Amino acid sequence: MSFVIALIGLAGSIALLLWGTRMVQTGVQRAFGPRLRVLLGQALSNRVKAFLAGMGVTAALQSSTATGLMVAGFAGRGLVGLVPALAVMLGANVGTTLIVQVLSFDIAFVSPLLVLVGFVLFRRPPGSTAHDLGRAVIGLGLMLLALRQLLELMAPLESSSTLRELLRLVSVVPLVDVLLAAVLTWAMHSSVAVVLLVMSLASHGIVTQEAAFALVLGANLGSAANPLLEGGGREDPAARRMPLGNLLNRVAGLVVALPLLPWLSGWMEATMGDPARAVALFHTGFNLLLAAAFLPLLAPYATLLRRWLPDRAAAADPARPLYLDPVAREVPVVALGSAAREALRMADVLEELLAGAKEALGARRPPQGTKELDDVLSRLAIAIRSYLAALDTESLSEADHRRLQEIVTFVTQMDQAGSVARRILLPHAGELWKQGQPVPEGSLEEVRRLLDRLTANLRLAASLFMTEDPRAARLLAEEKAVFREVEGEATRSHLARLRSGQPDSVGASALHLDLFRDIKQINSHVVAAAAYPVLERHGELLPSRVLPGGMSEEKVAAP
Repeated sequence: MSFVIALIGLAGSIALLLWGTRMVQTGVQRAFGPRLRVLLGQALSNRVKAFLAGMGVTAALQSSTATGLMVAGFAGRGLVGLVPALAVMLGANVGTTLIVQVLSFDIAFVSPLLVLVGFVLFRRPPGSTAHDLGRAVIGLGLMLLALRQLLELMAPLESSSTLRELLRLVSVVPLVDVLLAAVLTWAMHSSVAVVLLVMSLASHGIVTQEAAFALVLGANLGSAANPLLEGGGREDPAARRMPLGNLLNRVAGLVVALPLLPWLSGWMEATMGDPARAVALFHTGFNLLLAAAFLPLLAPYATLLRRWLPDRAAAADPARPLYLDPVAREVPVVALGSAAREALRMADVLEELLAGAKEALGARRPPQGTKELDDVLSRLAIAIRSYLAALDTESLSEADHRRLQEIVTFVTQMDQAGSVARRILLPHAGELWKQGQPVPEGSLEEVRRLLDRLTANLRLAASLFMTEDPRAARLLAEEKAVFREVEGEATRSHLARLRSGQPDSVGASALHLDLFRDIKQINSHVVAAAAYPVLERHGELLPSRVLPGGMSEEKVAAP
């Protein structure tokens, strides 16, 4: 029973270590994420700068995966070549070892101080740099606290015959240690946590020095497997070049180092009295030697990867998001800008739909591709809403929350306007020729002019969505009265034809009225997408058009 309780305590300490690592990563990303990306982007001109930048950024983030995703984002937009991208990953692998070096010393006594300082900083307003740094400092304190707990828990486990027998069986074959640590690192998504756990095991003599080094090799292998197994770009082989290249250089290093483990472990055990320090030094030395070996060979290595994974000439998918950067989700303020930029694409697609409706007036069939445009709008709306829903909004200010809601409103209204255009307006526009009744050319020209006015309003809404100018919002909102008056005039004309008993023109007149109503409905969605949020923020939007208490305008105006 005591053994089971000890294992539960061990699992809890490992979970605390992982959570502390996560807090350090998210805190640094929120505080300096955009600046780290700029630094990384500026350093991609040559492999040496890229290596150093990758090492520095990863040392700050404590996540080579996060660094890899940043570089993958640059590579996906064609902003970086494969050689500097691979150099960044070599630096990132070294950067993850630096925190291990720091924590290999006995500095657990500063854990309460770090948590206290982090708590004071975290009390600052959300969204401030101090608030985000407080999260990172608390995370570092939790990591030290978890390491101290691990060391205390290892003492009773050291005398456990069950655990010793299990680890003795595992340690007989170093390759088994490698695979075990690789799977554990893949599951934890943190090579830092696994290496720190191995250090604790080695310091208490629960695993031999050779087994500890094999476990470190496995941790390096598992951290390189994560981006390849869980990253995007499965449709495009070229997107897998960098993660595959990073994994293969780890495999090459493992093949060379594995036979040397008996000699290395014996030599380091004889020269160093602290097994935990020996594990940390081996971890850093392995990645430094790997970087030194591969940096000069990156050009031919990149050529080989391009030959294995050539570019795929795939047709462009208009519904594929272009600006929803997955890395930016870790910095929600940046992610809001990405989502807003993607939302503007929906306005462009809707404008194409309106142009198709104008072309369909009186035609025998709608223009080609209009159905696909409606599908593009729906898929973009789903992608943007899913992207925003995945954001960690804890660090957003009140203004950021308001902007998030405005983006969701814009996306939803554009999607609904597209549905009206595709499923109602386009069929009505194509019905004119089926009526078999003469349609006055002046009537069609009137509809075309109204569609042109709707297109101008759509462009104004897209501009207003970015500028949030209340003057433009008022101009756009006033357009609703114009379209309402046009529909009213069309209704009166239709009723006049009915009264005059002109059966030849009644069908065309009714269809003409339907077109005006469709266009008015789309314009209402356009106004609600961009004008209403701005007017509501400035207190210029009434909650209802109905007068309070059923009073007439004369009674309201009376003194």
